[in-house]
Amino acid sequence: MASTLNRPDRPSRADLAAAADKVLPDVIAPGLDVLLCGINPGLWSAATGHHFARPGNRFWPALHLGGFTPRQLRPDEQHLLPGYGLGITNLAARATARADELTREELTTGGEILRDKVERFAPKWLAVLGVTAFRTAFGAARVQVGPQAPHFAGARLWILPNPSGLNAHFTLDKLTTEFARLHDVVTSG
Repeated sequence: MASTLNRPDRPSRADLAAAADKVLPDVIAPGLDVLLCGINPGLWSAATGHHFARPGNRFWPALHLGGFTPRQLRPDEQHLLPGYGLGITNLAARATARADELTREELTTGGEILRDKVERFAPKWLAVLGVTAFRTAFGAARVQVGPQAPHFAGARLWILPNPSGLNAHFTLDKLTTEFARLHDVVTSG
């Protein structure tokens, strides 16, 4: 993805405005241990070309502290994830400033696309980062953070909290605990 950024980690206001509605490619491969599914890319991520790139997003620290990576990766190192058995996709492809800008239809359609991806790439686990978005996309009003039944398109399903800094209810410690719970189950077989 070509960028006009002066500094790849600090997009300008013009870069962020130009990122609206852009699509961020998945980091995905067949047979992953865990396919992590965000809600949708933020403008910072779309401008930089890297998932969970906005400063203050707790995804990368929680992923490391939860045991999935031996060190905290930077967003521009997302290409290393498949080597750890991990990948990233999103429920909705369109970049927005806030996830609440998405329509119910976008999330529902994104859920259908996600189901197809999971069937095609066959990860062992699908971890959706955002309980409210999952509820909307799949009409699953009672789903909570944690393991879910039944399987999703052949993968075991786990719901994680949204790591956005806007989700202040879940501190980094609480996020890390949830990521670690998933990691423990994934590594125990």
